[in-house]
Amino acid sequence: MLISGCTDSFDDINKDPDRPAEVPTENLFAWCLWHISYRFYDRWYMLDEPASFAGYVAKMSYIDEARYQFRPNIQDNSINYTYRALNNLRNVQRDGEENSLSNFTYAAKILEVKVMQMATDRWRDIPYSDAVKLPEGVVAPTYDKQEDIYPALLALAKEVADGLAEGGEGDISSGDLLFHGDMKKWQKFCNSLRLRMAIRISEVSPALAKQTVEEILGNPGKYPVMETNSDNAFFWWDGDDSNVYEPIGNAYRTRKTEFCAPDLLVDHMLDREDPRISVYFTPTPSSSIEGDPDYNDGKPLYRGYIIGAGSNPAAKNYSVWGYRYGQDLGGFSPYMRAAEVYFHIAEAAMLGYNTGGISAEDAYTKALSLSLEENEVDAADAAAYIAGAGKFAGTKQQIWYEEWVALFKQGMEGWSLYRRTGVPENHYIAPGRATKYSEHNVPPFRSPYPDTERNLNGANNAPFNAEVVDDFWGKQMWWDTRTGVY
Repeated sequence: MLISGCTDSFDDINKDPDRPAEVPTENLFAWCLWHISYRFYDRWYMLDEPASFAGYVAKMSYIDEARYQFRPNIQDNSINYTYRALNNLRNVQRDGEENSLSNFTYAAKILEVKVMQMATDRWRDIPYSDAVKLPEGVVAPTYDKQEDIYPALLALAKEVADGLAEGGEGDISSGDLLFHGDMKKWQKFCNSLRLRMAIRISEVSPALAKQTVEEILGNPGKYPVMETNSDNAFFWWDGDDSNVYEPIGNAYRTRKTEFCAPDLLVDHMLDREDPRISVYFTPTPSSSIEGDPDYNDGKPLYRGYIIGAGSNPAAKNYSVWGYRYGQDLGGFSPYMRAAEVYFHIAEAAMLGYNTGGISAEDAYTKALSLSLEENEVDAADAAAYIAGAGKFAGTKQQIWYEEWVALFKQGMEGWSLYRRTGVPENHYIAPGRATKYSEHNVPPFRSPYPDTERNLNGANNAPFNAEVVDDFWGKQMWWDTRTGVY
C-alpha cells in the first residue's frame, strides 16, 4: 500500500479534464458573449425590474418586482454576473496582448465598457478601478463614484477606437458570436458606445461630452459609427437548441400569463397610430372571441395593463409582447441599435455641437426610419408615419419620445433615458407598491446594493449604501438632473 500510494504523479492525476485551468482565447471570448447576452438580457436582470421601470413591460402575475418587492438573491446574482464577466473579459484582454491577437483585446475592452456602463447605471457607485484584482491581493475592492467611472470608460473606449483605426491583429471569428470576426462592426460599435455615454453625461460634463461627440462625428473615416441596421449589435440565439433559447422567449414559453404589455407604451403608440405596435405587441385574446365584451369584429385590439398594479387581471383582456420581441426562441438580445446612434446625433445637434454637417432633423428622421425599417414596417406606412405623427417638431422631447419607443427590449437603456430626461412624462410610480415606499413620487432611481456587497465588502460599501433611501431611491445618478423627484 505504501508503494502504490506514491504521489510522484499526484499533480497530473489530480487534474479534472472537464475543468481546464487554461481555456483557448476564442472559447473564453465566446463564453463572455453568451454570458453577457443571457445574464444581462434575461427576465431577472432586464425584464422584471429595468424594463418595468422604463415603461416597457407590465406583469399580470408575480407582480412583486414591478412593485419594488425585490429578491435579494437576484441582486446578488446580478452583481456576481457583472464581475464574472469583467474578470473573464480581462483574461481575454491579457491573452490577446500575450499572443499578438490585439483584436481579441480590443473587442473584450469594448465589452468591458458596455458591461460596466450598464453596471454603474444600475447601482451608481461601484468597484471598478480596484475590481477583479484578486491575483494582486485585492479581496475587498474600493468603490468608484459614477462621476469617475464614466470618464474612465470613455477613455478606455477612445483607446480602443484609436487602436482599431490603426488596425488590429488576429482573426477573432472563431469566438465572435456577435459580429463573426467583422472588426469594422466592432469599430462602429465602439464609437457608437462613446456617443451613448457622451450624450448621457451632456448635462453634467458638457465639455467632455462635446469633445467626444465632435471628435467622432468630425472624423467619420477614423471613428465610424453604426449607420444601418446591418450594423446593429444584436446577439442572435439558436432557437433549435433548448440550451441556447433566447431568454425572454424561453420565459414566455412556460409563463405565458406573467408578463404583458404596459398601458404606458401601448396608449402612447395607439395615440400616434404607430405602425410598430403590431410588432411590439399582440392583440388581446378576448378581442377575437365572438360574444366576448371585448370582441372587436375581428380587428386587432391592443391594451396594456398597469405597471406594478395592486391586483392580478384576467390575462385574456391584455396584450403581451409580440413574437419578434417576446416569443421567438431564435430571437435576439439587443446590445445597441443604429437608430439609437442617430437619436444621439439629433440631440447633439440640438445642443449646438458640431455634428459634421448632420442636422437635428436629418438625424432624427434617419433614426426613426431605421427603427421602422428594423421592425419591417411597410414602406408606405413608414413614410406616412414620418410625415404625420412622427414629423420632426424641433424639440428634444420629441427626440426622446421616439428614442424611448425605438429602444424597446433594451430595458436598461430605456430606464436610463427616463431617469435622464423624464420622458415619458406621464410615467408613474407603481400603485401596488408596499407602504414603506408610499412617500415616493417616481419609479426607482437605482437598484439596491446586493447583500453580498454589504456583508463581504462592508467597509467599502457602507458610505455609499448610507446614501440609499428605501432600497431604490436616495442619491440620483450623476447624470440624472431632474428636480422634485424622490
